Amino acid sequence: MGWIPCSGSSNTKKKIKKKLEEEQDMRDSIKANPGKLKKNSSVNSRSSSKNGDSEHIAAQTFPFRELAVATRNFRAECLLGEGGFGRVYKGHLESVNQTVAIKQLDRNGLQGNREFLVEVLMLSLLHHPNLVNLIGYCADGDQRLLVYEYMPLGSLEDHLHDVSLGKKRLDWNTRMKIAAGAAKGLEYLHDKANPPVIYRDLKCSNILLGEGYHPKLSDFGLAKVGPVGENTHVSTRVMGTYGYCAPEYAMTGQLTLKSDVYSFGVVLLEIITGRKAIDNSKCAAEQNLVAWARPLFKDRRKFTQMADPMLQGQYPSRGIYQALAVAAMCVQEQANMRPVIADVVTALSYLASQNFKPNTQTVQSSRLGSGTPPRSRRGV
Repeated sequence: MGWIPCSGSSNTKKKIKKKLEEEQDMRDSIKANPGKLKKNSSVNSRSSSKNGDSEHIAAQTFPFRELAVATRNFRAECLLGEGGFGRVYKGHLESVNQTVAIKQLDRNGLQGNREFLVEVLMLSLLHHPNLVNLIGYCADGDQRLLVYEYMPLGSLEDHLHDVSLGKKRLDWNTRMKIAAGAAKGLEYLHDKANPPVIYRDLKCSNILLGEGYHPKLSDFGLAKVGPVGENTHVSTRVMGTYGYCAPEYAMTGQLTLKSDVYSFGVVLLEIITGRKAIDNSKCAAEQNLVAWARPLFKDRRKFTQMADPMLQGQYPSRGIYQALAVAAMCVQEQANMRPVIADVVTALSYLASQNFKPNTQTVQSSRLGSGTPPRSRRGV
């Protein structure tokens, strides 16, 4: 799960050895298809107050036959979507009378057992209102399936890009609510998980929406345990989605918490502009969202040009300036110039709390909310 050998004290070596032994135990547990997933205390919540108790119920296992029945033998009409892991189906578990989303591993796909294992581990140990809830998994023979809570409104991508006729467009208030919620999920991974977790695959299609457009981060197959102690980064094979990867990670394979902050900045730009991170249908100068936005960040008078035309001008002038200022900081080329996610949460929570009423005059501000307090920096 992202730990690498390193030199140091005997205590450090013992911790790493213990970690590797625990991971092997987990692999053996999955292979044996036990009734309960063995708990691993190495990744846990630092707080048991608002984010739930630190002792979590392990994910339950399901026989393949039960999941096949739940999806009517994986019929096409039950298909919700398809990604790098495989296909996702809507199903109904009769045993618990619950509608669920069932993700089936593509045995010929690029992502395999390791991603399956990481997803089970991460979502069994990490719990937050802005992380999707893993109900259980199936590891019968060569079958690998994950069972999640069903998110009825689909993904953020469904509501921003190529929106079907008749589907309601997201208004400004809803966009800020989604952005703030997604940032809170990322903050939990960075600041509450111990050791911190680097999500590594933040994008619009991985932000799912529940009732009331409540956002939850999903798809943790690429997540890595972040650097601890004196380590500044995790060295790893470059993975993720083109257009969202931080430049320093793409070039060197050195992964930090700030890599996630960059990806979040791209998502925030998509939320504000309605544009895709990469859109090959546009002219060369506008295909890469960040490259298109950077020159416009330098001139506040051009900020309104960046707003999603589908908003039809219904947004607060001060609010869009502040939101774009946050996005601009997140996509800085230099990682140490990006804010920590806690500061992003503070700024976006403020914007989400300002209920914009269409046709109401607003006052532009030349400064990002002055109420954003400095916080200690981690993961630079």
